[in-house]
Parts: sequence; C-alpha cells; structure tokens
Amino acid sequence: MKTILKVENLHIKNNDVEILKNITFDVKQGEILGIVGESGSGKSTLIRALIQMMNKNEKITKGDIYFKNKNLLQMSSKELRNLKGSEMGIIFQNPGSTLNPLRKIKKQFVQVLKSHQKINTKEALNKSEIILERVNLHDPLCILNSYPFELSGGMKQRVAMALAMVMEPNLLVADEPTSALDVTVQAQVVNEMMKLRDNFNTSIIIVTHSMGVVSHMVDKVAVMYGGTIVEYGDKESVLNNPKHPYTKALINAIPKLDGKLPVGIKGNPPSFTNKQKGCLFAPRCEYASENCKYKEQKLTSIGNDRFIACTYMEERENMHHG
Repeated sequence: MKTILKVENLHIKNNDVEILKNITFDVKQGEILGIVGESGSGKSTLIRALIQMMNKNEKITKGDIYFKNKNLLQMSSKELRNLKGSEMGIIFQNPGSTLNPLRKIKKQFVQVLKSHQKINTKEALNKSEIILERVNLHDPLCILNSYPFELSGGMKQRVAMALAMVMEPNLLVADEPTSALDVTVQAQVVNEMMKLRDNFNTSIIIVTHSMGVVSHMVDKVAVMYGGTIVEYGDKESVLNNPKHPYTKALINAIPKLDGKLPVGIKGNPPSFTNKQKGCLFAPRCEYASENCKYKEQKLTSIGNDRFIACTYMEERENMHHG
C-alpha cells in the first residue's frame, strides 16, 4: 500500500515551550489511524500541524510532514488551500468552525464544489444531496435550504462531515468528531467514515477520547502522552496487549462490559511549562525506576510494527526475545 502521509521527527514549540517532540508515523492509503490520549497530551496541536492551521504562537521547529511525497511545510498558502479542499478533508470538533452562520448550507456546498471542480450549480446540489443522505440526514433538500442555526448540534456535525467528504478526499483528518454527539449518532458518524474508506479508499486520521471508537474503526493506534507518541502499532495488538504502562492505564480506565470497575489513572498529565527530564509518565507510573526519571524515552521498535517509548518495557521485551 502506498503511504499517503508521512510525519518525520516533528517538534513544535508554543512561544518558547516545546509542546510536541519526536513525532514520527505514517498513514497508508485506505488506512485508519486513531490518535488517543488524555486532554493535554498534544493531540489537537498535532492535528493543527498536519492540516497547517496552527495557532499564531505555535511553530514547527524541526521535522517534516509529507502528503503524497510533497512536503507540506514548503507549500505556498495557495497550494495548501487547493489541497485542503480537494485532497484533504477536515472535520473539526466544533462544526461551527466549518459552517458559515450567515449562509445557507447549500451555498457552502456549491462554493466548495465549484472552487475545486468544473461543475454547475445543479450538479453541485445533486452531489450535495447524495452525500447528506449518506451521513444519514434524511431530508437533504430541507437541510440544504437551512441556515446552520436552524439545525441541531448532531445535524450540524454531520453536515460538516458531509462537507469534508463531498470532494472524496484521499485523506480525512477528524479532530474529536464524535465527542459532542450522543451515542447513537456517534455510531452513525463512525460508520459513515468507515464507508468512505471502503468506497473511496480514503485514509483517515481520527483523534478521539473514545476507546470504543478506536476499537470499532481504526487499523492502527498512536497513543500520545505529554506531547509525544509513547506507543504505536496495530489496533488489535495495542488494545489486546498494551506494552506501555500509560496505554495499559488508559485501557484499564474504560468501563468494562463484565462489570469490573474502571481504574482511574492517578496524578495529572504533565504541564508543558514544567521542564521535566526523562520519561514524562514516570511520576504516575507503577514501574518507574530512578533511571526512568532521567533517561529520555525514544519510540523504539519492539518488532511486528510495534513501537514503544519505555526503557523498562523494552528491557522486558528483549529478555523475552533474548
């Protein structure tokens, strides 16, 4: 499978504080990558970097982002604009950032389609109706004739999703797209994203708090903590056999169907302003040794396309394989 997005050794500072470091991963065509972690782990910062819509204090200090072998960091703003509408779709957590409150929904669809395709208004509206139906909005004509404020939150989120999908992009980047939706709508939205992948071989990167969403839809998982990726690999192996102590803790913190109570993770995520050496998870980790507090943890392969940033676990893995 060809690689559609490749991130290499990405570092980002906010003012002078390093908030993301050593971020490396790739996404193949038709693959779904889930990025998980507590609030404050750097997930949204990473997404803003991927779609090149960073806050004004954020700056990439090192690393590269390649989309279809082209370096996004060397593109002009015009090239980026063209790319974002047509080849890269974006779904934000808050549909308000996508939908213009002063324009009817149909105007927004027509504008997106016309700016990237040679298409007349009638064809654009037909296309918009079809995609709205596909995200389970049953009266697309009525929706197209509405203003955003006339729709419920769940409807707006699905309209924003349809808008991101209408160009059949190669890559869809979704930042917490289901967090504001109730569970039944969540399931529909997730299923629509999966259908998009099945029908158009679209690659998807989804940032989510929900391990349920992860176990249902993704192929690969990247677990983030303190602005870095601490575990990365196939969904099955990460969820069924987590190696990093933080991943284990995250999975144990989910309510289980067998009635076992979830176990919270003690302590708080690290603050970026606090310059801590060594492993950022060490203060909350039951396995941490003195060594962990000083030694920087780097994402290292433990075989089978699995990577962890944890010297303690690496040593244990090596003992097993040695």
